Amino acid sequence: MAGRFVQRPTRTAVRGGQAGVSADGTGPTAGAGGIPRQAAVPARVRRWVPEGPLDLGLVLGPLRRGAGDPTFRATADGSVWRACRTPAGPGTLRVRACGGEVLGEAWGPGAQWLLDGLPALLGAADEPEAFVPRHRAVALARHRRPGLRLTRTGLVLESLIPSVLEQKVTTDEAYRAWRLLVRRFGEPAPGPAGLGERPMSVMPAARTWALIPSWEWHRAGVDDKRASTILRAVRLAARLEQTVEMPPGEARARLEVVPGVGVWTSAEVVQRSHGAADEVTVGDLHLPGIVGWALAGDRHADDSEMLRLLEPYAGQRHRAARLILLSGLTPARRVPKMPRVDIGLL
Repeated sequence: MAGRFVQRPTRTAVRGGQAGVSADGTGPTAGAGGIPRQAAVPARVRRWVPEGPLDLGLVLGPLRRGAGDPTFRATADGSVWRACRTPAGPGTLRVRACGGEVLGEAWGPGAQWLLDGLPALLGAADEPEAFVPRHRAVALARHRRPGLRLTRTGLVLESLIPSVLEQKVTTDEAYRAWRLLVRRFGEPAPGPAGLGERPMSVMPAARTWALIPSWEWHRAGVDDKRASTILRAVRLAARLEQTVEMPPGEARARLEVVPGVGVWTSAEVVQRSHGAADEVTVGDLHLPGIVGWALAGDRHADDSEMLRLLEPYAGQRHRAARLILLSGLTPARRVPKMPRVDIGLL
């Protein structure tokens, strides 16, 4: 969690203003992030006016799995692009701020599904006003990041598979595995994002994940334990996707029935799929120490101490943890980074 939620400087962190568009106002400027100017088919469009400030970079940032994620792209014109496998099929969504409203454009069989879920994706169901800071560091972070909202994707497998890949390895290894597997076994994103020099990809369907040969997992640096967990999960894809209709706690319980999916993984999933404001990640290598340092000056805090410190934020503990990560209050590193072991080279 810690490495993924720290906000990097990006031009997608906007609260308004006209993003760069083509002359007719319907498409991105030429060469924006390597995405062609014209789509093969026209996009479906939806305009939505958020209540209060909205920072696209902060809201959608947790969905990005590294700078080379083939399913996510932030372009220089302030747009955020997502390639998704929806219940209606593959789809590409482009989101950008235009003055006081948000413009969503979508392509592919899943286009309408993506546009219908645009408000939820951008935190319409979130309640940031219910959050009451109890520490100065948290209050300052909230003041500096008024556009933070918690996304709700309504998609489980797209968060579950990369979260399993991130189990007990460095984020670089996990991001590399996700990038290689999606590019090799996914399909081109509908619309302009699937064209050009850096085409985006939609992640493989559940059946395709199940048919990936063992040596391809090995080449991507994924050990047998994580690969087996993913294979078990995709065989239950329909049942797991149904959890979006459940409360986060019940959804986590069903996810954890899958052998290899524990409390760390289930929390990482529902934070994105459900916009779960209270599902804090436990079992993380760095998060307890960061929370302990920011709130109590204790760099050696464990999960139980982290949960104790977050008790004043009951119902909003995940939001509090995000704000702490965004505050930049992290203890200085005292030990080397976890060594990277690429099993693909063995």
